[in-house]
Amino acid sequence: MNAATGLSLAGVAAALAIMWANFRPWWKGGRDPKALIPYGSGWLLGSLATVCAGGALGWGAAGIAGLLSKGGDTAVGSAIGTGAAALSSSRMGTLTPEGGIVVSLVLVAVVLLHRASGKLDRRRIIGGIITGAVLGFLPGVAAALDWLPDVANQAGAWGRDLANGNTA
Repeated sequence: MNAATGLSLAGVAAALAIMWANFRPWWKGGRDPKALIPYGSGWLLGSLATVCAGGALGWGAAGIAGLLSKGGDTAVGSAIGTGAAALSSSRMGTLTPEGGIVVSLVLVAVVLLHRASGKLDRRRIIGGIITGAVLGFLPGVAAALDWLPDVANQAGAWGRDLANGNTA
């Protein structure tokens, strides 16, 4: 397994299964975009957590990826009898201090949403965090989402400029 995150193919498969379990009821149902808010907010936080390399969110995202991969490897090894299939990992980019503030605000918003939600939506939020954290480390997903840290950095810079009175 990868030393940085411990990411494995079985862990990614488990994350995709969690994603499918959250996406399928929406697809089979009315396809109301508001129904995706709990899962999507958790997914956003989980994927942004992969960029927080030096903080608790980054540590948690790497831990989630490692735990899901280890559990997936154990399950596949027990059921099928094969060994682990390690995957390489990558990060989307870096955060500026201003971008870190934006990620902190996303964390607060997701925590408040989690506290205000019912049992099913709480599970969807947690599922989103797990899948965002695991899939956010995949090189292809990280490359596709390399704009996400930039958006957080730019939003934070805009907030800093607004606070400083620079409204250009």
